[in-house]
Amino acid sequence: MSNVWNGVPSRRDFLKAAGAAGAAGTGLLALDAQAQSGALNMYTWSAAVDLVKSHLTAFEAKTGIKVNYNTSPWAQYRDTMVTKFVAKAPIDVLWVSDSWLPEWADAGWIAPINQFPELLKYNADADKFCTDSMTYKGKQYGLTYYSDYMAFFYDEEKLKKAGIKEPPRTWDEVLQQSQKIKAAGLSEYPMMLSMARESWLVEFLTAMVYSNGGRFVDDKGMAALAQPGGGAQRALQWIVDAVQKHKIISPACVETGELNGLKAFGAGNHAFALLSRYRIRTLNDPKQSPIAGRVRQALMPAGTGPGGSHATVGWMRFHGVTPQALADKTRAANAAKLVEWFGGKAGSQYQFQKMLFNDLGSGFGIPSLFKDPEVQASYAKYADIKMFEAQQKLARKKDVIARWFGEWDEVNGTAWQSAVVGKASVADALKKSADSWNDLRKNA
Repeated sequence: MSNVWNGVPSRRDFLKAAGAAGAAGTGLLALDAQAQSGALNMYTWSAAVDLVKSHLTAFEAKTGIKVNYNTSPWAQYRDTMVTKFVAKAPIDVLWVSDSWLPEWADAGWIAPINQFPELLKYNADADKFCTDSMTYKGKQYGLTYYSDYMAFFYDEEKLKKAGIKEPPRTWDEVLQQSQKIKAAGLSEYPMMLSMARESWLVEFLTAMVYSNGGRFVDDKGMAALAQPGGGAQRALQWIVDAVQKHKIISPACVETGELNGLKAFGAGNHAFALLSRYRIRTLNDPKQSPIAGRVRQALMPAGTGPGGSHATVGWMRFHGVTPQALADKTRAANAAKLVEWFGGKAGSQYQFQKMLFNDLGSGFGIPSLFKDPEVQASYAKYADIKMFEAQQKLARKKDVIARWFGEWDEVNGTAWQSAVVGKASVADALKKSADSWNDLRKNA
């Protein structure tokens, strides 16, 4: 599974897609015909297509409600949907990234589900960070079907060869163990950190900031990452020192994306890595990884400064509904049933989340699934489900999700990179990011 679950929008993306809507008239007559037929129109990006189709077939057989299933490649999905929104194409239920919620909600493209108590009841079973990630301005916009978090992995064999009995519990211990592994000639750059400018970067950085007791944004919505001695400063300083001073992270990290980082760690080039939690399935698969059977997960190392903890960042995707779907009472009720079928229980089980987990290793936002015997048996083949669960309890949503997130994210990523390569001080880099956030917020 690739980066199809992750995405960051920008205002330029919006303008490009909105401009394309002027040419979207052709084909809308066919879509209008679909809308008039009474069938629901569901849109997703092109991931787990066979599983979705299978689950939809069961839904149609169970309810008698027909669904027109439409997909778009992940790379084009957001632009495609914005174009359809602007052109008022018939859309009822769709996949939404937590990163897009403020923009799409403020534009009126997706609608709250608070009028459906049969959907809100699932909040009692869901992870708080998932529900928080679907909530905007006091209203909830969907039900989650997938969530995961940034995890800390280690190569158990390398630690044993270096005489290390336990994985690191703090970032200071990561440094100490990395130096020991490097001195033993087991890895030139023991710590793998991907810092290329891509949509995953903010996840890596947020995990570092949270575990160091920091935040990007305070409770009032103002930038908090430039606070002297704060968690963001400690996180960035640790990375800068790891690259420039201690040389336990490769200076090429600023050109290494998440997928290439995964491949490098899987090839046995490193002892430690920050990666998406679901990647452990690939890493411990003998058909895909030379180090299969050696990869273990530990809690996110804690910073040693104020507020340091094992916290990490989580993300999620959800099924949302549109105002078009809610405009008609019958259609609204049918759309709610479809959302529940995918994001809640289908029958007596959270079937779709289990299907994604068992077939793809995808995470889920329902803690009770950790006690499911099928889930436990599936995960035991390649990892420790107790560690999976323990870290998920410490996952928190990104605190930078706003309409201007995409524009700020470009500035922030470049600023952190500039400090890592020695073109800016840690303080100057974080000030640049903070100023950008506050300016965009002011002018939003």
